[in-house]
This record gives sequence, structure tokens and C-alpha cells, in this order.
Amino acid sequence: MTIRVLLADDQALLRSAFRVLVDSEPDMAVVGEAADGAEAVALARSEKADVVLMDIRMPGTDGLAATRMISADPELADVRVVMLTTFEVDEYVVQSLRAGASGFLGKGAEPEELLGAIRVAAGGEALLSPAATKGLIAKFLAQGGDRAPTEYSERLSALTGREREVLTLVAGGHSNDEIAERLAVSPLTVKTHVNRAMSKLGARDRAQLVVHAYESGLVRPGAD
Repeated sequence: MTIRVLLADDQALLRSAFRVLVDSEPDMAVVGEAADGAEAVALARSEKADVVLMDIRMPGTDGLAATRMISADPELADVRVVMLTTFEVDEYVVQSLRAGASGFLGKGAEPEELLGAIRVAAGGEALLSPAATKGLIAKFLAQGGDRAPTEYSERLSALTGREREVLTLVAGGHSNDEIAERLAVSPLTVKTHVNRAMSKLGARDRAQLVVHAYESGLVRPGAD
């Protein structure tokens, strides 16, 4: 299947560069370009995009607001948002993950890294950069989130002991294969636990599971 990619950035030159790169891949195609968040949301819906490369800072409706709109729209439940940021350590990145983004990528990333991020986001199997995302979330959530821990803790009560164990390892940036090795189970079993945890917690993907793990207090900053 061809991954349908939407480009959202207020810099036309940058969008053009991304278009050339994405369209050069046999398994990808750019289906639209947006100069602001509102346009991105509309195009995500009309063009049935799989992945949106979303700039955080745009005039009008910014990338953060647009990500919230996409994650809140049932019709766009299958759309994955990859936030693009000039600085890898950016407070808005964590807010984006809370809003529903699948991960983040610096604008200075290498072409293969960007293409790999699109494929990973489309597959929904892993964070774009587990270790980096873990560290970023830990840094900012350590300063206090905007939701009470009890709100997430109550949701965690629906998880089984093994699902909580898997969630802890997901938050540590471990892949399904690594978790399977640690727990002496098959990767398919791990994937099943991850999917059940996502369903019970109302998480769109693994990035959201990491947020749940930290904001509930299940995982503490600096823990592995």
C-alpha cells in the first residue's frame, strides 16, 4: 500500500523539498500541502492522509492546535501526526504528544531518517526515536503536567499486571522484540498486550502510552 503523506509547513520551499523526497519513494506519495494547521486538518480529511508531517509553529492555527483537532476527530482516527521542530528539545513537542502526535522529528534530520519516520508512524509500531522521546517527556513531565496524576492512575487500574509491565517497558523506549526477550514471551504476545493497553487507555499509539505511563506516575523520570 502507498503511504499517503500530507505536508503542513508555512515555508513553501521546505514543503517543496519534502515533496521531492517523499515522492521519490515507491511506497509513498504526497497527497497535499498546507500552509497552516486549519488547512492541514481539512486536507487530512479530504485527501485521506495516512501521515501528516506537521510543523509546530505556523501562523493562524498552529501545529499543536491542528494536532488536537485531528486526534479529537473520530473520522481521522487512523491519521498519524509527526511533528516537525527546529529544536529537538522543545516544550511544544511534549504538548504535541499529549495532543495526539505519534512522535517528533527535527527539521535537520537526514533524508533517510525522515522517510523512516514516516514509515514507522504509518505502521504505528514504535516511537520515532524511543530514547529521545522518553528523555524529552521525562524532562518536561518532571516539571509538572497539566492533568492530575489520579486521572491517569484511575485508567491504569483497568490494566492487567502483565499489561502494566509491558507499558512500563514501552515507556522505557523498548521495542516489541526487546520486551519479548525480557519477558520471555513472543513478540506477537507483546503486541497483543500493547494493543490491549492502548484500547483500555484510549491511546492512539505507543507515543500516547508513554505519556500515560509518565503522567500516571507508573514510570518516573530517570527510570528505566
